[in-house]
Amino acid sequence: MDLSKIIFNSIKYPFKNIAKLPIIFTLFILIAIIPIGKLLNNNYLMLIGGIAFFVFILIVPGYFLNIIKIGSRESAMFPSFNLVNDIYDSIMVLVLRMVYMIVPVAMFFILLSTVAPASFNLLNDFKILSFLATFGLLLVIILVTYLLFEFLLFFAKARLAYHNSLSEALKVNKVIEDIRNIGIFNIIKWVLAMIALAIVVSVVSSFVITIPYVGILIDICVIVPIMESIASYSVGLLYSNIT
Repeated sequence: MDLSKIIFNSIKYPFKNIAKLPIIFTLFILIAIIPIGKLLNNNYLMLIGGIAFFVFILIVPGYFLNIIKIGSRESAMFPSFNLVNDIYDSIMVLVLRMVYMIVPVAMFFILLSTVAPASFNLLNDFKILSFLATFGLLLVIILVTYLLFEFLLFFAKARLAYHNSLSEALKVNKVIEDIRNIGIFNIIKWVLAMIALAIVVSVVSSFVITIPYVGILIDICVIVPIMESIASYSVGLLYSNIT
C-alpha cells in the first residue's frame, strides 16, 4: 500500500466505525476526570481521577495495540473492548517500553556520573565555553540515544501487534530488518505526513479549547482519541507493507 493510501485510509478509519467511537471516547473520559477535579477544586474528584488514570494506563495502550494489529492486516474494523485482553496487551506494551529504554537510561546515568562532574569542574574553573561545549555534547548523546531506541520501540510495538508475541518484539535484529523492508525513505515520508496532520489537528484543537467549560473536554475525549486511532491504524498499514 502506498503512502497516500495509508494516510487517506487512516483518516477515514475512525469515521468508518462511528458506532464504536464512543468506546474510546468513554476510555478517554477517565483522564478527563483529573482536569475536571482541578477546575472544580474538588479533592474527592481528584482522587477518583487518579484511580481512573491508573485504569486508563492499564487499558488504553492495549486497546490501541489492537488497532495497530487490525491495520497490519489491512482490515477496517474497530476492535471490540475486552478488559482482560486489553490489560494483558497493555502490560506487554509496558514491558516492551521498559526493556527498550534500558540502554538510554543506562547511558544517561553513565554519562551523568562520569562526564557531567568533569564538565561542572570546567564551570568552576570559569571555562564557560568548554563547559557549554561539553555539556551540550552530553545532552546531544543522551537525546540521540533516546530517539534511536524510541524509533526502534515504535516498530517493535508494530511487530508485537502483528505477531502477538513479546519475544518477537524484543528481537532487535528483526525489528531493524522490518525497518529496512519498509524503507527509511518511506518511513520519513510517513513521519512528515503525520506531522502535517498533527499540525492541522493542533490548530483545530486550539480553537476547540477556547469553547467555555466544555472545550477542553471535547479536545481530550473526542479529538485526541480520534487522532490516536488514526496514528495507530496508520502504523499498522505501514507495517502491512512487509507482512
